[in-house]
Amino acid sequence: MCDRTLQAKTPRGTKPTILAPESQRFPAMKTLGRILLKGLLTILPVGLTTYLVYWLGVTTESLLSGPLKLLLPAELYRPGLGLLAGFLLMFVVGLLVNAYVVRRVLQFGESLILRIPVVKTVYAAIRDLTSLMNKGEESELQRVVLVPFGAGKSIGFVTQESAALPGQSNTGDLVAVYMPMSYQIGGYTVYVSRDQIEPIDLSVEAAMRIVLTGGLQNK
Repeated sequence: MCDRTLQAKTPRGTKPTILAPESQRFPAMKTLGRILLKGLLTILPVGLTTYLVYWLGVTTESLLSGPLKLLLPAELYRPGLGLLAGFLLMFVVGLLVNAYVVRRVLQFGESLILRIPVVKTVYAAIRDLTSLMNKGEESELQRVVLVPFGAGKSIGFVTQESAALPGQSNTGDLVAVYMPMSYQIGGYTVYVSRDQIEPIDLSVEAAMRIVLTGGLQNK
């Protein structure tokens, strides 16, 4: 391995000057850089979250303010009504999605989207992410388990307690487990026997936070 200590070139017969490593010559700069990095890592999550909320609010206001200005007289419209209309729209959709007819219509529309190349890939990824973030009673993720993965184990989410391999019958007592990849770039659905899975005491929300961040979440 080469020695990183710098030596200045000098004429023959003179003693070379030994230069200290840069980290020792500028300790103040190294300390300053470390402090700035800590400050950035502290501010970044808050800043990005604040910007995202601001962007969603501004976008919702700009999208819905146009139709509202057409429906309401100019003297009745006030800034912020578009954002209020967005909240009301989400509330109404949340109520209607429980209706059987609305669910059937949404399923039909989803089946059409899943037939379009490229679009179906993006839509399926976003749909899987939103379904994984759903912690309600109707969540498709039933519990968190550990599944053998090579020489180690991987976190998985049970989606079917009594599953069968697609297109086959009499496949034994299998459990369907979904294993998402870090940062939600994909995932796998594996069918394993019940004695191969290991239940763990983690909520779906906590386990998803671990998986999606690659284990870098704060405790």
